[in-house]
Amino acid sequence: MNDSGKWFWLAGTAGGGVLVYLLAPVLVPFLVAAILAYIGDPLVDRLERLRLSRTLAVVAVFFGLLLLLSLLLLVLVPMLERQLALLTTKLPGYLDWLQQQALPWLQTKLGLRENVDLWGLKDYAGSHWQSAGGTAARLLASLSRSGLSLLGWLANLFIVPVVTFYLLRDWDLLMARIRELLPRHIESDAVALARSVDQVLGAFFRGQLSVMLALGIVYTTGLWLVGLDLALLIGMVAGLVSFVPYLGFIVGISSAGLAAVMQFHDVTHPLLVLLVFSVGQLLEGTVLTPLLLGERIGLHPVAVIFAVLAGGQLFGFVGILLALPVAAVLLVVLRDLRRRYLNSRLYSTADRE
Repeated sequence: MNDSGKWFWLAGTAGGGVLVYLLAPVLVPFLVAAILAYIGDPLVDRLERLRLSRTLAVVAVFFGLLLLLSLLLLVLVPMLERQLALLTTKLPGYLDWLQQQALPWLQTKLGLRENVDLWGLKDYAGSHWQSAGGTAARLLASLSRSGLSLLGWLANLFIVPVVTFYLLRDWDLLMARIRELLPRHIESDAVALARSVDQVLGAFFRGQLSVMLALGIVYTTGLWLVGLDLALLIGMVAGLVSFVPYLGFIVGISSAGLAAVMQFHDVTHPLLVLLVFSVGQLLEGTVLTPLLLGERIGLHPVAVIFAVLAGGQLFGFVGILLALPVAAVLLVVLRDLRRRYLNSRLYSTADRE
């Protein structure tokens, strides 16, 4: 590649980054739709091999995913609603225990002199949270304060399934058009690299979602066996944030441990909570990740944490969505560059010297 070509690709990459930064608020529904279409495309391809037309296969997969999502919402939303309602009713009692027992014990042990007054917080929680409606009602009330926010939320809710449907229908055509635009002298290498990227991204998306769901079930079941009232809420949240290494463990064990102390007022149940999350971490490292993700991704935990933080810092929520897929793609590119370097004359000459 000559100097002008290098500058062209460099300018294109920089311009693309600036464009993503400027359009970040608009890109979120399209990125979500693209991720859903990418996940659903292999299912559509399988149905096509069963002699279904592309459009009919897309309709079947689309409505199958929609039905699955609807069933999950019908089951999980009422359960989470009850968990949040339980939290609001028990919060004044938790604050009483903190004010009357936990804080005096800490003041005695640590020699603190200042008193922390939680009664105001308790009164606020009792007068406002208990009189509030359900979670959905509070969400709608909050959104209704701003007509523009409500309009944008509804627009995104409508855009995602529509864009997902059209991307699924035209996915193979889009890939073919992109392949036609590649310069002929790099077409074969670019296609081989794209296939490697596809394997990594496919393993990541489908495997990571499976790991998150499995961990949520493990944590929720374990906390339910412990007897924790907020087992479903804490377990599912810990599972959902587990795409960042150790974040699910940290969030889950801290919130579940605190809830266990407030609910049972002993040492045994927090230790049982520690056991639940330790078992979850052990299962994730020895069973879930090797079985559902395999070794095809190979992102180091430090690289994952840095990618998520850097993506969020640079591009906000869009950056968080793109962080791990982009890191996986960069990993494939770096592996290819390493392979080319090891097969190059520069490496072999340096080795002889």
